[in-house]
Amino acid sequence: MFASTLLHWFSQNGRDLPWRHTRDPYAIWLSEVILQQTRISQGLDYWSRFVLRWPNVEALAGATEDEVLREWQGLGYYTRARNLLKTAKEVSRLGHFPCTYESLLKLKGIGPYTAAAIASMAFDEDVAVVDGNVYRVLARHFGVSTPINSTEGAKEFRLLANRLLPKGRSAMFNQAMMDFGATLCTPQSPRCNDCPLAETCFALREDKVGVLPVKERKLVVKERLMAYIYIRCHGKVALHRRSEGDIWQGLWEPYLCPPEELPQDLGAPLHLLQRGVRHQLTHRLVVCDFFLCLPDSAPKLPDGFLWVDEEALDDYAKPRLVEKLFEAVNQSGQTRGIQ
Repeated sequence: MFASTLLHWFSQNGRDLPWRHTRDPYAIWLSEVILQQTRISQGLDYWSRFVLRWPNVEALAGATEDEVLREWQGLGYYTRARNLLKTAKEVSRLGHFPCTYESLLKLKGIGPYTAAAIASMAFDEDVAVVDGNVYRVLARHFGVSTPINSTEGAKEFRLLANRLLPKGRSAMFNQAMMDFGATLCTPQSPRCNDCPLAETCFALREDKVGVLPVKERKLVVKERLMAYIYIRCHGKVALHRRSEGDIWQGLWEPYLCPPEELPQDLGAPLHLLQRGVRHQLTHRLVVCDFFLCLPDSAPKLPDGFLWVDEEALDDYAKPRLVEKLFEAVNQSGQTRGIQ
C-alpha cells in the first residue's frame, strides 16, 4: 500500500525536471552531483549551463579544472566539482558509463545514493535511493528511531527502502520518494493535512513528527578568523590559487592573513571596508575582515601571486566570501569595475 499510494501521489504531483525526460546516465549523474547540498531552484540553471557547454561525458572530460570550477562558482562544496571532472575522465577512459549499481560505486566521487539514482533511472536496476528526504519519510511513516547518521541507521534505512521498492518501477519510486520528502514531508512544517499516507503514519499518530528522524550528536561548528586584503596597483589585483588540504581548494583569492597579523609592508595604508563578515560552512563559521590597499608600486608578495587585470577578475573561480569582498570594494567606489 505504501508504494502504490506514493506512486499515485507522484503521478499527480511529481516535479517536471529536465533530467527526468532522459535515460542518459551523464545527464542524470550531473543532476545528482549538482543537487547535493543545493536547492533545485538554484541547481537547475547550473545543470542547464553544464549540459549546454559540455553535452556529454567526453566533452566534460576534456575540460580543465579551472573551467569546471569557474562554471561551478557559487554552488559551494567545490570538492564536488573536482570529483565531477575526475569521474568524467575515468568514464571517458572506460568508453562508457558503468550500468550497474556495484560498478558505478567504483567510480571516484560516486557514493551509494548517486550510484542508486543512476542505476535505477538510467538502467532500470531495482535499487533504492536513500537521501535526507528518504530518511525523513521512512523514519516518520514507519517510526524508525535509529539515528540516520549512524552505521546501523544507514543499513536499516537502505534495507527498508529496498524492501518497499516495487520491482520494475524503481525509477518512478525513487523520484516519488525524493519529491514526497522535498515538497510534502518536509523537515519543518510538513503538510500532514495533505498527506495521502497520513492514516498509516506512525509519527503523526504518536505526535513525533518533530522528533523523527533522529540524528546523533549535533555537529560542532568551529570559528575561523581571517582577513582579506584587496591589493590593487595600476589597474591590476593580486590573486593566488588556494592550495590543497584546506577549504576552497583550487579557487582564487586575494591576500589572506590572520586578522592579528596584518602586513605593514604593502606600500600603502590598509583601508578597512568591512569587519566581521560572517560566512557559514558545514564544519566551521568563517569570520573575515575586508581591507583595501592601493600602493603606487607593486609590493613584494609570497610566491604564487599573479597580477590580474581588474576587469578580468570574473574569469577566475573564487569562493563566495571573495565575491563578497569584491562587492565591498565596488561599494567603496575604489575600483575600476569588478564584475
